Amino acid sequence: MIRNFLRNFMIGRHGPDQLGIATIVVSLIINLLTGITGLAVFRYVSYALLIISLWRMLSKNTPRRMAENDRFIRVWWPLRTRIKRLFTGFKERKNHRFFKCPSCKNVLRVPKGKGKLQIICPKCGERFIKKT
Repeated sequence: MIRNFLRNFMIGRHGPDQLGIATIVVSLIINLLTGITGLAVFRYVSYALLIISLWRMLSKNTPRRMAENDRFIRVWWPLRTRIKRLFTGFKERKNHRFFKCPSCKNVLRVPKGKGKLQIICPKCGERFIKKT
């Protein structure tokens, strides 16, 4: 009964997306900072972010919310890729070396301990020699 009510209530509404989830995560982090620092200003900012997130999820202006989410993804995705690349490089640092292609700047992974290798970029075909 409650599930049907919620299903009918959400018809035509935007619902959760990447920007909404990111807003909730930032709100929770700020809320944790409130507990650590004891500053009430952080708590109000956290509540404001939660209200904005709920407002976006319950909004019926779906095209506008989708445009907001697209702008967020255009900014967030390159940052996410860099962060992910840093963690991947850190995890694989014992067995691999990472080089940037001189022409297209593509990051290439090469096994360690193979001496001098001629590396061929799969994206642009550039050939360069590096010591692994």
